[in-house]
Amino acid sequence: MRDGSNWTTAQRLALLLQIREGDRCEGHLLRQGRGWIHIPGDGHEAVAALAESLQPDDLLFLYYRDRALMQARGVTPLDMAREYLATATSSSGGRTMPVHGSYRRLGIFPPATPTGSQCLPAVGAAWGARLEGSGRVVLCTIGDAATRQGEFYEALVFAFQERLPIVFVVEDNGYGISTPTASQLPFRLGIFADALFQRIDGRSYEAVLTAGRVAIDAARHRKGPAVLWIELDRLQSHTNSDDHRVYRSADDIAAMEARDPVARLAAGLIETGALTSARYEAMRDDAKQVIASAFRLAEQEPDPDPATAFAHVLGTSSSEGVRLPFTLVDTARTVVGALNATLCEALGRNPRAIIFGEDVEDPKGGVFGFTRGLSTRYPGRVVNSPLAEATIAGTAVGLAATGFRPIFELQFIDFAAPAWNQIVNQLATLRWRSNGEWTCPVVFYAPCGAYLPAGATWHSQSNEALWTHVPGMRVAVPSTPEDVAGLLWTALNEDDPTLLLIPKHAMRVRHPAPGGTVRLGFGRARIVREGTDVTVVTWGNGVEIARKAADALEDRCSTEVIDLVSLSPCDWDSIAASVRRSGRLVVLSEDSRFGNFGQTVIAEMVGTPSRFDSFLSPPVLVAREDVQVPFNPVLEYAVLPDVARVQAAILSSLD
Repeated sequence: MRDGSNWTTAQRLALLLQIREGDRCEGHLLRQGRGWIHIPGDGHEAVAALAESLQPDDLLFLYYRDRALMQARGVTPLDMAREYLATATSSSGGRTMPVHGSYRRLGIFPPATPTGSQCLPAVGAAWGARLEGSGRVVLCTIGDAATRQGEFYEALVFAFQERLPIVFVVEDNGYGISTPTASQLPFRLGIFADALFQRIDGRSYEAVLTAGRVAIDAARHRKGPAVLWIELDRLQSHTNSDDHRVYRSADDIAAMEARDPVARLAAGLIETGALTSARYEAMRDDAKQVIASAFRLAEQEPDPDPATAFAHVLGTSSSEGVRLPFTLVDTARTVVGALNATLCEALGRNPRAIIFGEDVEDPKGGVFGFTRGLSTRYPGRVVNSPLAEATIAGTAVGLAATGFRPIFELQFIDFAAPAWNQIVNQLATLRWRSNGEWTCPVVFYAPCGAYLPAGATWHSQSNEALWTHVPGMRVAVPSTPEDVAGLLWTALNEDDPTLLLIPKHAMRVRHPAPGGTVRLGFGRARIVREGTDVTVVTWGNGVEIARKAADALEDRCSTEVIDLVSLSPCDWDSIAASVRRSGRLVVLSEDSRFGNFGQTVIAEMVGTPSRFDSFLSPPVLVAREDVQVPFNPVLEYAVLPDVARVQAAILSSLD
């Protein structure tokens, strides 16, 4: 890591010249067909000055225009060359685009392309820094166009609400690709009070350095967040696929080039006599040699082994799970009781566990009572979130990546759409895109499903197919106290994101008193009812329906009912073994039919000859038709799978 505490002006200029030359070299290689994309940072070099005020344990959540800040922090020209060429030795192992690298040793969180998505994880990391009292500061950069993303506002509000040690840096180059942002930027529209931010000339290294020192020092000494609005220029097109001459006049481009921050710094040194023109040219030559050498070395390095593309999607996990170190007592005879008991144990045993969600604090303790009593017992670690699901998911990413164990509640899975961006673009990709350098051990739990009158369209969806489609996270639907406790405890002892969907209809069903301890891992199904003639595979609310249908047909056929419990990963072997015995398969899901996870189960079973040869009849899917769940209970039950429909499917498979 570079020590910026005593840089001379000449050293600063030398760094900027290397950054500029690396940028130029990438563009040159692309035109020669020796690269795939060029994401220039020309004009943003003065932002590198912020690195001089950072300490080694500070964290940076950057965006894809921040090559200067990355190199000022300590990313070498060879690192940048490897990223550009996506070599096997690059920080991501060739997984990500240039300026998207992962450098945990430098505190650089791997950038993601979706604009503004870094803001909420940055806030989560800053929250963690405040909780542990580390004195760490988080620096979060964002482009001007991305300030219109809602997550930027959510991050600002939460940071100021909690007085977090974070500095937001808005790099205003005036354009969102081809769209001028002068009439769109919230700072120019008067949306924010002037006291909220500081306006800075980003073409001046000294101006950025001075303002950055004040803001970062204030954040470090618990004076709350700061917002730096840095006006600068994007001297090149957005990427190589863009040509800014199409939408910018020649005069505009010439005026912009006259404000070049690197040339401006050099001219100032020459004007004051601190640097001669000859020395300046020698420095430029030195920069060219350093960059040329870096690219020569990188081009000699191998491409990634194709097999490595499949590594680091998830960490290792045992299907046997982790045995509970406590016993589920009689009060945990329902799913709600077992979840509450397990959450309590997690908070008691791990001081870095934290629960965050809407209405989770006492006296309410969650709309379903999952967290009742926990904020009283563990004040400050069970925290009401704002009514903002993206904030819940995004802060979880930052907390988890910096050593905390977030256990976050989404009030209903129906409301998770605002969190989708954070979950699929940040949380689920973090381990993979960083080549295993960062992990994201977050547990989300959320009520799901119907069969509970008055839910209507936005409180009755299960939507498991959406989540199982996302690589990099585990999804389970536990419907018994033992299942929810076992899976939650397993997730809390591993290092990957997990979503537990809690079926509402099954929440308060009383089960026999749990005996002893529990051990259940992901990817392990449970046989609810043994049988030999037909296999019914289901999960969640479908388990009760399938069991009732099988019991009602007991005199006509022997039906085996399998509760998958874990959908991703899924226990394909148990399903295949049952179908080999029965020769028939019915899959029951309350999710809508098109794109249903049940179709995935069927495709997996018939997609290989060894499994296909077991079938005596075509497999059958019983699911909600492609219609929303209505409010009136008569209409609700009309669209949902029921016992009669499952019975009909079982009998049809016997024909």
